[in-house]
Amino acid sequence: MSITEQPNDSFAGHSSPARKEPVVDDVALRILSVLRNNGRISMAALAERVNVSRASVYNRVDQMTKSGVITGFSANIDPGAVGLGICALVFVTVHPQSWNRFRAGVMQIPDIEYCAITTGEHDAMLLIRSVDIGDVHDFVTGVIAARPEVKSVVSVVVLDEVIRRNTVLPSDIPDRSSESRRLGMTRFTTAGTGRDGITTR
Repeated sequence: MSITEQPNDSFAGHSSPARKEPVVDDVALRILSVLRNNGRISMAALAERVNVSRASVYNRVDQMTKSGVITGFSANIDPGAVGLGICALVFVTVHPQSWNRFRAGVMQIPDIEYCAITTGEHDAMLLIRSVDIGDVHDFVTGVIAARPEVKSVVSVVVLDEVIRRNTVLPSDIPDRSSESRRLGMTRFTTAGTGRDGITTR
């Protein structure tokens, strides 16, 4: 099951990323917490788990689906069990003025499980899976590095996926405000020219 929020458009100057107003209340968060781990649960069982009426649960799930808080229901698949035992992260630097072509291009490549435009040294990060290391090499050199928009590529093989959560909800995150005040401000590296307006849809 995939549950996401709409992404921020950009970083606001040199400050931390803008915080969004919550789009769901405590009851909705309890519903989402159950659904992210069991998208096939019945409305009756879900209502019992979150301690609200069945009609209320049905209406809330329907509303969150229509509003885009819940983006869909799907099976969680173990990549290794279907033969994709190798996971790699590919960090890409893109030539200036090539962002739209790069973004449109990677969206058409079925090998890519995840792509994010990033701040910092590299411009984008791709997550790919393959049968063996040779396939990773073929993908990086023959598909990504071969694209005219790409300036350079760095790839790393993932040795162990320690945590793979379906979705982190606001209710999962503990309050660390006092710790942040003790440690001082965190500096975020802003996006390079052309990257700050790129978002996924």
